[in-house]
Amino acid sequence: MSSAEVKAVQDLVDSWLSRTLAAGTLLTAVERDPGVQAGEHRWLVSVLGESKDTFTVWFNLRQRMLHYETYVMPAPEENHERFFEYLLRQNRQLVGASFCLGGEDAIYLVGAVPAATVDDRELDRLLGSLWDAVDRCFQSALRIGFTTRLGDR
Repeated sequence: MSSAEVKAVQDLVDSWLSRTLAAGTLLTAVERDPGVQAGEHRWLVSVLGESKDTFTVWFNLRQRMLHYETYVMPAPEENHERFFEYLLRQNRQLVGASFCLGGEDAIYLVGAVPAATVDDRELDRLLGSLWDAVDRCFQSALRIGFTTRLGDR
């Protein structure tokens, strides 16, 4: 993509985030991250959840792709095999994102789409898919990976 096309996608994301935040239904904050490499544009988006009260989605626009990720939880303390089996099985039901290991074996939900395909509808779909996956999987994964710590909750 040309720099003008990248700028157009950047402006589209900015506009979509502003409108979505103003709607007051799902986003609680939007922040531009100035600490990115040259040619990258990054947004930190706080999302209001249900099973997980809030979570942050990082959108990172590069030359050809819009990458997105959210931290889900730390590495499990127990039942590792069952925990990872659960998340791998959940990956089959996800569209455009997958659970993976990040730094310190923490669990993230990540994905990417071609920058040229980004529009309001695609951004709605991405955010909705991430919200749904976190909401649907968080409590079960927590119960499996942190059974002792949670006790009888």
